[in-house]
Amino acid sequence: MNLNEWIKSNTYHHSSFSDIPHLIKLKEKRGLTISLAFPTLNEEKTIAQEIKIVKEKLQMDYPLLDEIAVIDSNSTDKTRELACEAGANVYLADDYLQDYGITNGKGENLWKSLYLLEGDIIAWIDADIKNIHPKFVYGIVGPLLEYEDIKYVKAFYERPLVRGKRTRPSGGGRVTEILARPLLANFYPELSGFLQPLSGEYAGRREILEAVPFRVGYGVEIGLLIDIYEKWGLKALAQVDLDKRIHRNQSLSALGKMSFAILHTFFIRLQQQGIISPKEKIPDEFKLVKRRGEDIFLKKEEFTFIERPPMITIEQYRRRRKNIAENNFDTARRDGLEPRK
Repeated sequence: MNLNEWIKSNTYHHSSFSDIPHLIKLKEKRGLTISLAFPTLNEEKTIAQEIKIVKEKLQMDYPLLDEIAVIDSNSTDKTRELACEAGANVYLADDYLQDYGITNGKGENLWKSLYLLEGDIIAWIDADIKNIHPKFVYGIVGPLLEYEDIKYVKAFYERPLVRGKRTRPSGGGRVTEILARPLLANFYPELSGFLQPLSGEYAGRREILEAVPFRVGYGVEIGLLIDIYEKWGLKALAQVDLDKRIHRNQSLSALGKMSFAILHTFFIRLQQQGIISPKEKIPDEFKLVKRRGEDIFLKKEEFTFIERPPMITIEQYRRRRKNIAENNFDTARRDGLEPRK
């Protein structure tokens, strides 16, 4: 499949999957369960509303989701409390898989959600979405239910840029446009059809998510996209248009740190695949010239880059999955049903 064919065949609009009863029939026909997780850090302003809207429509009105969870990185505000009140299962990431060390980061939360959640399909959406709508979930889950050969789905959308009380209709996603997409176009041209390779809304089948590593920090999205593509090819990937996403825009300083982490992940992947020399040292410190009044100085920040191994290699995970499978079998037998394969 060439890129033009992929864009035409594997790019969808969320409205194609808005028939939720149809999605539920597909889910039941295929014997699948679906989990939704929010990775969080100090998201008290938006998390409760997101959970309430998604839960009401996709769990209470229509049973598309089997569980909704928050995986939290030691929030110091009321994120966990509000998420619990809104009806989500709330987990503190530090409490799990402690034998592998304790660290914070979005990728860490995503990795541990594979351990904590039971779904055959795992969906993740960011916790700072201000225009939350059920389409953020059914849009990325729909292709996985409709098409069995699709394994991983990413969202794309217009991203308004909010500055104080003023909002521009576009201009968000600056790191995507000036860094991520040009890098993919040069080194992974088959992935250049992704409009939002760094989007925080995506879903995948457990069997592929558990087989790839997870970068702990900002590099998690680009790392997952490259690794899943390398293992399963372009045909297994899809993208869905969610129209518009309004969220908290980050400062230029924060975007600089994000860019460095993404570059580090990118260079590590290029090195692993022999595209650049394995002898090259990939720096783990970020040096940037700063100016304060008349003073110009060099500021250095050191990063700790951690990559979690594929979850399927973790013994505790394999034991947990075995126990879940055995419990499913016992429950099905007790209820007089065929156990889920």
